[in-house]
Amino acid sequence: MPTARIAATPAHGRTLAKATIRAAELLGLTQAELAPILGVSRATVSRIASGEHVLAPEQKSWELAALFVRLFRSLDALVGSNETQSRTWLDSENLALGGVPRKLIPRAEGLVRVVQYLDAARGRN
Repeated sequence: MPTARIAATPAHGRTLAKATIRAAELLGLTQAELAPILGVSRATVSRIASGEHVLAPEQKSWELAALFVRLFRSLDALVGSNETQSRTWLDSENLALGGVPRKLIPRAEGLVRVVQYLDAARGRN
């Protein structure tokens, strides 16, 4: 049976943008650090934060933003919404990931790996 796909609207893009900026703030990431995670310039992140730029589903930044928000939500669930623990985890060496998550996530493959790791950890809880 085919599944229905809901068309993304500008409102969805604004919601994803707000969630992305809020997640970055809660994780202690600057706009300069968020830019490579989303695959955009620092100026574009600034426009996203101010609402001047809306993420669109046909852009790679949409996919990366969705993954970043997923990372935040998974980590938040694992640490019980403890901002300090989230930031500590992000900045700590992780042997299973082979590095510090904050240093891995600016590259798409690192972001995917961290999200998969967190999803697996959530599945165990």
